[in-house]
Amino acid sequence: MYTQAALTSSRFILGAAAIACTLFAGTVAAAGREVTVAIHVSTEGLDLSQPSGAQKFYRRLKHAAQVACTHGNRVGLEVPPDPAACYEKALGGAIRSANLQLLTLAYLETHTLSQAAALGIKAPAQMAAK
Repeated sequence: MYTQAALTSSRFILGAAAIACTLFAGTVAAAGREVTVAIHVSTEGLDLSQPSGAQKFYRRLKHAAQVACTHGNRVGLEVPPDPAACYEKALGGAIRSANLQLLTLAYLETHTLSQAAALGIKAPAQMAAK
């Protein structure tokens, strides 16, 4: 009984932390003004302590970064001058904020350690040393 309560509690805390930390901010232009597009990315239905859950969440984050740095699901927004840089900054910021080892490992499957370091993402060895 106590084990299940502790497991449920830890999953809730992990999920709440990930949800709170994964808002994308992509800067785009609308009618000559800069606009920040924030997109909430849900962890609902995912177990982020499992590689498959982290991979699915990573795919959700990548999609949200792509949307935030292009059309932003809004009419009248212009694509930023460098959408690729916007995408990398938004994705890296979400990975850094979430600070989950399996999510960072998913990111490192498609990015180098130096790219991660440039965005302030701690590599798993650095995470374990904490």
